[in-house]
Amino acid sequence: MNIRQVPVLDPIKLEIIANGLRSIADECFAALMRSAYSTNIKERKDHSIAIVDRNGRLVVQAALTLPIHIASMGGLMRCVLEKFGDDIEEGDIFVANDPHTAGGTHLPDINYAMPLFSDGELVAFVCNIAHHADIGGMVPGSMAGGMSEIYQEGLRIPVVRLFRRGELQTDIMDILLLNVRVPDERRGDHNAQIASCRLGARRFKEVVGVHGLANVLAAFDEIISRTAARMRAAIADIPDGTYRFEDFMDGDGIATFDIPIRLALTVSGDRIHLDFGGTSPQVTGNINTTLNAVQASVGYALIAALDSELPSNQGILDVIEISIEPGTLLNSVFPAPVAARAHACQRAIDVVLGALAEALPDKVIAAANGANTTAVFSGNDPRTGKPYLYLETLGGGMGARATRDGKDGVQVGITNTSNLPVESIEQEYPLRVEEYSLVADSGGAGRYRGGMGLRRVVTPVGHACVFNGAGERFRYRPWGLFGGRPGGSGRFLIKDPDGERRLDDKPNEVTVGEGTRITVETPGAGGYGDPHERDRTAVARDRDSGKFSSAYLTEHYGQAD
Repeated sequence: MNIRQVPVLDPIKLEIIANGLRSIADECFAALMRSAYSTNIKERKDHSIAIVDRNGRLVVQAALTLPIHIASMGGLMRCVLEKFGDDIEEGDIFVANDPHTAGGTHLPDINYAMPLFSDGELVAFVCNIAHHADIGGMVPGSMAGGMSEIYQEGLRIPVVRLFRRGELQTDIMDILLLNVRVPDERRGDHNAQIASCRLGARRFKEVVGVHGLANVLAAFDEIISRTAARMRAAIADIPDGTYRFEDFMDGDGIATFDIPIRLALTVSGDRIHLDFGGTSPQVTGNINTTLNAVQASVGYALIAALDSELPSNQGILDVIEISIEPGTLLNSVFPAPVAARAHACQRAIDVVLGALAEALPDKVIAAANGANTTAVFSGNDPRTGKPYLYLETLGGGMGARATRDGKDGVQVGITNTSNLPVESIEQEYPLRVEEYSLVADSGGAGRYRGGMGLRRVVTPVGHACVFNGAGERFRYRPWGLFGGRPGGSGRFLIKDPDGERRLDDKPNEVTVGEGTRITVETPGAGGYGDPHERDRTAVARDRDSGKFSSAYLTEHYGQAD
């Protein structure tokens, strides 16, 4: 059949094909997770899978995919098609990570794309992203504060062809591995990404064999157009008007503090326009972000508030209009550092939800932990003599809702990863976790309380190591809604023979001797509604849980017993 003869799919056929495509993405996600070497991927699931059409439009993502990765995969595909055009062959695999030239959002997220062919014609791509625990640069883990330009953050990879007609270009892989601190682990993660791409290619051929290429390509268009139509219908339910909100980043980790993010959100019928005018210029430190990452963040926020069952694909991005001046915090330009861009993305989500609170009070949540609290421990493992690097971004509180409390100690917003189990940390690294708990009193009071932050206390075993970190909502607490109180802020602490003291909010290369303890406390989340309206049974449950002190209960609810 000529693939340009577009068939009309009935709803049942469309759903069967769409589920077949999603099953490919889900299977590739599981394969990458199970074959990766690093705990950040195999345990925390910091990776994503997508199927993209031959025009670069994202069609389906795996169910457990990180929302922010829709931006990187879309950006990668635009760059692949612009650079290589018709010079794409079966068996090729492309790799990239650079935010300023290759559509990425930060360097640790390495993007892969493999073209999918049918009868010699390019019809789609299978893509994946994995967050590598280190990509080189001046700081182990490539994520901590203190970096002031993209060159310091690690190896920049433009869009290059890693495989040509099925053959690995070994010189390129050699470059990728030479510039990182734990090359054996990186090689294992690269191989997992390659295997995942090849699995996706095989499964896609099977789906085409069952349903026919013309039907699969027609399904691409239908999946995207129906998503766009559903999003427009959801937007039409928002009362027309302009809604404003602002929030502030704590600081950039170098010299700038109290960094504003401002939004005017305008709804007219089924159209929505988000104008971030008045947002801070890009800063010296590495909390800047790129436009495509903000598009993904805004898309996530609107899905969460308007229609949580909407699939994440190109249809979402096609409906949303965003205005952000180049050279600002949310649309930074070269050579801006962006390693900790997730902090700004999380705050952008809070700002969108804050603006919508006036229009949709029953559908939004109070501010969540609004951060991507990063902790990195690195050194030489005394058991093997080899270098190690443990990276984690820890969860915190989820904002309270109109009908229930926020969740405790979870990832929120554009992240969708797990908190690393204690057993994995102690098995994989020469570290001991002395405490893993919730931060008492960190959930903001309200008719429904906010979620609570996490506490981890970690010490090196048999050696000294280096600690790097990056925190947000350590000064500006997560706000509450409609009388709800703000959640608790986060902090980093170090305890050595000289006593315990607080570290900078974005600490860089802190020496941690044997027996010294690093404490990571993540932010909680805001409450929803007047605390005096909280059900007495819920207050009693708070008391019995041990999560809240008597002083906290007395202050906010008027009772401790």
